[in-house]
Amino acid sequence: MPWFTLEHFDASFFETAPHRHSYPMDLPVSPEAVWRGLADDAPLSWCRGLSGGRYTSPPPHGVGTTREITALRALHLREEFVRWEEGSRHSFCVTAASLPLFRRFGEDYLVEPTPTGTRFTWTFAFEPNPLLARPATLTDFPGTAFLRTLIADTRRHFGAA
Repeated sequence: MPWFTLEHFDASFFETAPHRHSYPMDLPVSPEAVWRGLADDAPLSWCRGLSGGRYTSPPPHGVGTTREITALRALHLREEFVRWEEGSRHSFCVTAASLPLFRRFGEDYLVEPTPTGTRFTWTFAFEPNPLLARPATLTDFPGTAFLRTLIADTRRHFGAA
């Protein structure tokens, strides 16, 4: 399978990316339960659109940790964590992808305690490959419909209404 290299970035990209989708959700479980689901050996295993999530570097995990995952059975991603605050936040940039869709792409996971459980904010940040910047329908890839599916799967998994 061919791999396409993406530009590396730091955590500031989640504030400056040309395309950002942020999804805060209140979940009726402890922050520890949410963190385990995000950082365990099979991260995001409840999401139907994701498969094969696994770490490719040994524990303990932190900044520099690498991981691989597949989206929609067609887009294989290699990721490197650029932020890791144990138990509360981590962020990664995609370093390589099996399709040349992005110049830069990453995700940020923020886990915060609330009086009734946890607020989990999942942020997707990306810059499309310049060749795909137009038509506008491609600029918002991977598409809000797919992102909404990931959010719905997460809410369902953690018992949120």
